[in-house]
Amino acid sequence: MNFSWRRAKSVAYKEYKHILRDPFTLAVTLILPMIFVGMFGFVIDLDYKHMRVAVRDNDQTSVSRRFLQEMASSGYFDLSPVHTPAAADRALEQNASPALLVIKRGFGRNIRAANPEKPAQVQLLADGTDNVQASIMGSYMQGVVQKANAVFMRDNPELAGGAEGAARLAGGQIRSRFLFNPELNSRWFIVPALSTIIIGFLAIVLTALTVAKEWENGSMELLLSTPVRPSEIVLGKLVPYFVLTFLDVLVVFVLAVYVFRIPFLGSFLFYMAACWVYITGALALGLVISVVTRQQQAAIQFAFAVGLLPSFIFSGFIFPIENMPAFFQYFTALFPQRWFLLISRTVFLSDAAPATLAAAFGAIGLFAAAMILLAVHKFKTDVEP
Repeated sequence: MNFSWRRAKSVAYKEYKHILRDPFTLAVTLILPMIFVGMFGFVIDLDYKHMRVAVRDNDQTSVSRRFLQEMASSGYFDLSPVHTPAAADRALEQNASPALLVIKRGFGRNIRAANPEKPAQVQLLADGTDNVQASIMGSYMQGVVQKANAVFMRDNPELAGGAEGAARLAGGQIRSRFLFNPELNSRWFIVPALSTIIIGFLAIVLTALTVAKEWENGSMELLLSTPVRPSEIVLGKLVPYFVLTFLDVLVVFVLAVYVFRIPFLGSFLFYMAACWVYITGALALGLVISVVTRQQQAAIQFAFAVGLLPSFIFSGFIFPIENMPAFFQYFTALFPQRWFLLISRTVFLSDAAPATLAAAFGAIGLFAAAMILLAVHKFKTDVEP
């Protein structure tokens, strides 16, 4: 018996009617993406700002005060002066401030002398219980020191050997420029990747739970007893949920571009094609889970395991893949979340040619094809024991 589009269309229409009869699932599918985007886009901010720092200025010169002004104007630090060593110790011990900055005596004199053997020194004592904040605070402090030094040399060119010396000093400075995300805005980094999580979870849950429910109430056995072929069942069940999940992608896209003002610089058609392939693979994986488990409770557990965990851990969404051990760097290649996240971020923030992302597109396409074949095989096994 050959493949029949008419039978596949009948299965798709049945799923369409099932979706309309389940308004809770429909509402969750359409509202959950907005909750995800709102939670991650507005609440999570990887940019450390207004970090509390206690300051003990033992120099009390115009140079040290100018340095503290530059530090406060950066927006990264909120300075609280302390006037005695005991007060400085209490600020750290009582966690009133996660860091203490000590400007040593002779700070201004050493800067004016410009003697490399007697550099102007500041000491930063950071609370290492929050190693991430302590590390970021140290790197920010280096930037503030460089900026303050450049401003001081600009205002006092005679300290660099006259105007020509100041020009040479400025010419030898490292000037950084950040491409694609010039402000290093963490929302530009997070929001484009949310479609990876939303699709990777919702698409799997939609097909896994709904089909598992059919196994529990016995309607799936009735469907398998009809002349409908496994490939027609798979296609018929994929199409309605494909449309529903694609609406989630459009919701995330609209919120990213028009609410968070994230630029979209790449190929829109290529991005949509990648979404279509990724959705297809995730939905097919949900079908495989439903056939294997046949119970809603087990299906939701599997959906969380293969939908959420890889999206957060193995995709590069939070943890950089380059920092993982070599084995796990290769291991992440098995998950389509890694490749789709790469496509999403690259297409949003750069105008890279689609050819540069061909390998990532091929990886999610290979995953989708494998999941469809596996789903058809599992359904065929049930039809022909």
